[in-house]
Amino acid sequence: MKTILGIAIAMSLSAGALFAEGMVHKVAVHVNENDPAVMNIALNNVQNLTNYYQSKGDTVEVEVVTYGPGLNMLIDGKSPVADRIATMSLEMDNLSFAACGNTHRKMSKKKGEDIALLDEANMVPSGVVRLIELQEDGFAYVKP
Repeated sequence: MKTILGIAIAMSLSAGALFAEGMVHKVAVHVNENDPAVMNIALNNVQNLTNYYQSKGDTVEVEVVTYGPGLNMLIDGKSPVADRIATMSLEMDNLSFAACGNTHRKMSKKKGEDIALLDEANMVPSGVVRLIELQEDGFAYVKP
């Protein structure tokens, strides 16, 4: 009986510690348009939700997933938001950027050379599949 009581107390204390530290939120932001306004709205969403959750004592993990025309957001020398991405990436360790490998391969083939991505971009095999994986992992979905 003492063992069961001890386990119950330990579990209660552990749960209390988790709540005291705040919640962890996970958000996937989807960009598939080559529109600087949409890209900036997506980055505004990231900044706003990060600020909100941090003000509550919570943490948030954000991944911006780009594919199709939205991949232009992460193309070196072409992204209209490259400077903003660089700054936000330095300031926010909770933020990552996923570039669709399918789109990148098609764009590179059309251009006849490998298209360089921003240093902040992580290549994933498929942007659509990445969004599915994130949602299956409990990420909320946001599309500006």
